[in-house]
Amino acid sequence: MKDEASRHLPDRLEIELHNDPENMAVSTGFSIPLYRGGEPVWRQGLDSAGEIDVAAIEIDRSALPEPTVYHAFNPAHLMNALEHIEIGASLLIVGFPLGFHDTLHHMPVVRRAVLASSFGLRFQGQGYFLTDARTHRGMSGAPVVMRASESALTQGALPWRLLGVHSSTLDVGTRDLILDEALGLNCAWYSDILLTLTAT
Repeated sequence: MKDEASRHLPDRLEIELHNDPENMAVSTGFSIPLYRGGEPVWRQGLDSAGEIDVAAIEIDRSALPEPTVYHAFNPAHLMNALEHIEIGASLLIVGFPLGFHDTLHHMPVVRRAVLASSFGLRFQGQGYFLTDARTHRGMSGAPVVMRASESALTQGALPWRLLGVHSSTLDVGTRDLILDEALGLNCAWYSDILLTLTAT
């Protein structure tokens, strides 16, 4: 929500909402204040190394424009670190690489990814797992999802399970910038951090 080093200190978030289920090209802006009485209203995620780039902020549903078309993940959609997922499993990362998106329909794009580290193990002791995908700036905060099981699909839920939140690319400090290509690996924070941040 802020970056003191670069003096990036916004006072609000601006998002776009779809408000016509028959026409995805129709949308409206929605502003979410970040401070109330000078105090931040978001909850920041923490790891053993300090703050992480996952935060939660409550939206005043009564302030949403009418109509608003949205589908939200709930705790049943989250994958916890105890669930078994095969390494190499097919994933998607949904976001806005370099700000690129469908400007007519106001929709993000997806990048294919695979699970690149053992799900459930905190990679090198940190609160994330690895994905193998081509990502760019603008993807930070993107959901990392996998297709839900058929049983979940028949229950009318969103057809996705949320494994994590994309953070950043991972590189090796000793890599020779001339001789060695970048690893192409990324960090994704486990989605169960959202349960911690939204607990009352």
